[in-house]
Amino acid sequence: MARNGTLIQQVMAHVRAGMAARSYLPGTRLPSVRQQAGLLGMSVSTVVEAYERLAAEGLVVARPGAGFYVNGPVAPLALLKLGPKLDRVVDPLWVSRQSLESDHATLRPGCGWLPPEWMFEEGVRRALRAQARGPLAELTEYASPLGSPGLRQLLARRMAATGIEVSPEQLMLTESGTQAIDLVCRFLLKPGDTVLVDDPCYFNFHALLKAHQVQAVGVPYTPQGPDVQLFAKALQAHQPRLYITNAGIHNPTGAALSPLVAHRLLKLVEGSDLVIVEDDIFADFENQHAPRLAAFDGLARVIQIGSFSKTVSASVRCGYLAARPDWIEGLVDLKLATTFGAGRLAQDIILKTLTDSGYRKHMDLVRQRLAKNMDKVAQRLRKLRVEPALVPQAGMFLWCRLPQGADAAAVARACLQEGVVLAPGNSFSQSQSAGDYVRFNVSQCADERVFAVLDRALRQATAEAQGR
Repeated sequence: MARNGTLIQQVMAHVRAGMAARSYLPGTRLPSVRQQAGLLGMSVSTVVEAYERLAAEGLVVARPGAGFYVNGPVAPLALLKLGPKLDRVVDPLWVSRQSLESDHATLRPGCGWLPPEWMFEEGVRRALRAQARGPLAELTEYASPLGSPGLRQLLARRMAATGIEVSPEQLMLTESGTQAIDLVCRFLLKPGDTVLVDDPCYFNFHALLKAHQVQAVGVPYTPQGPDVQLFAKALQAHQPRLYITNAGIHNPTGAALSPLVAHRLLKLVEGSDLVIVEDDIFADFENQHAPRLAAFDGLARVIQIGSFSKTVSASVRCGYLAARPDWIEGLVDLKLATTFGAGRLAQDIILKTLTDSGYRKHMDLVRQRLAKNMDKVAQRLRKLRVEPALVPQAGMFLWCRLPQGADAAAVARACLQEGVVLAPGNSFSQSQSAGDYVRFNVSQCADERVFAVLDRALRQATAEAQGR
């Protein structure tokens, strides 16, 4: 028997191997715990725990007084159906599906998160250990309607660093940043309403707004923020209810809002019914904080949201929403009606991680690594005639234009055939005007195969364009 993993895992692997080799057929009684312990040279308690875990997985069944039996036949895996669908239409969810459904061998320069080894692993593990030693209620009870008081107090202090004055009572914790936006949409929108979005913008905004049956209108995004003149025209023509944008670092362009554009934007919306939602998910990646509309506005018509999936853990789901007090009451009721209580366990783990003495130093290192990779990846892409629209001051994204004649969707499909997931531009564009753009995540471009595969795909695209 291979000696990989803990002793319990070794026993479980031994039993699974026997089932796979059909030594243990469905309905067969496994060796007793004492027999198995003797055969494998393990303690009885180790085998008991291994059998119990196999029973918890549904692979075996415990029969009191009779032992453990192999469970009935399980439908075989349809291997051809595993993994991403390569022929899926390139829509707003294409990048997410391809990135999340791919295996560990797939390279993902198109995804929107850091590699696992870049995350604050030690801090998360310390938080998990501390949480496991805590009171039982912290492991089993629902969170309060607003969420962890300690985490909300911490968030209020962190938001003050970006100029936003907010009390903990104006903060509501959610399961994620996406849920926070979803709750705002449920709270403020009705089918047929109009919502302004940046063009390009985070592709999930498109999918979420489509689910709410509202009309999305794109406003071109410049290196300083949304085009103010075109924003004014859209405001007058469509009388939108919401404008959803990024605070700090823009996704996908990496641009930062300028103070002048922020001021003009808020002047434009005075007297209208427009509410602005700022997604501040990348705040900890900034070297210097860009202006926040929520800071200038004082949360009068701006709602700010965020989460920790990009800096702490995508597995520990926790987000937040900051808004004026009278809206918070309604949003809390809506959260209770749709999800009841948020995850207390996740909130406590996030609080422990953010207050860990190593978190600040860890993020300093992440920002340094991103800056180094930003320059390196930009140079590498330019050699392939892929030109960044701008080189951001911070963050993980490069918004790049492909060589003339190259279609980003076709290039992305060609790269996917070789195990590389790209993020084609029209996934982000409401007007579908970014067909020759691709968003690159510089933290996910360490493997030289990314550029080799991209080079082949671009050569193929160029040859096809010349043949037309």
